[in-house]
Amino acid sequence: MPSKAPSKKTAKRTAPAPENVETFLASLAHPFKQEILALRQAILGADPRIAEGIKWNAPSFRTSEYFATFQLRAKDGVQVILHLGAKKREASVSGIAVADPEALLEWLAKDRASLRFRDLKDIDARRSAFVTLIREWITHV
Repeated sequence: MPSKAPSKKTAKRTAPAPENVETFLASLAHPFKQEILALRQAILGADPRIAEGIKWNAPSFRTSEYFATFQLRAKDGVQVILHLGAKKREASVSGIAVADPEALLEWLAKDRASLRFRDLKDIDARRSAFVTLIREWITHV
């Protein structure tokens, strides 16, 4: 008698290993790759607790929860989305307060904002303000 194939309930599935950010970036063909790499370093350097991974098919950053993700479809530069992760939070209802003296943030919702950078020169000019925003943002995560 032929052996019975395992049912869907008993079959073990192994999830693919999370993709390494270095591997992802090495294979990334993007017109703003140098800008992405510069912003990645700025984010990682903002706080030693920040780690990275691939979420939503893009480099993403976390402390206790993911809080920033590159939007790789932007056509006119590089876009970073700041968010509060996937879990519903009290702050999502009331919003969060983040000092933004250089008006870098474009608010998409009470708990989500976007930052856009045109090129490396733009990143260099606004790096300090960007890092300050990252440091403040992660206090809400």
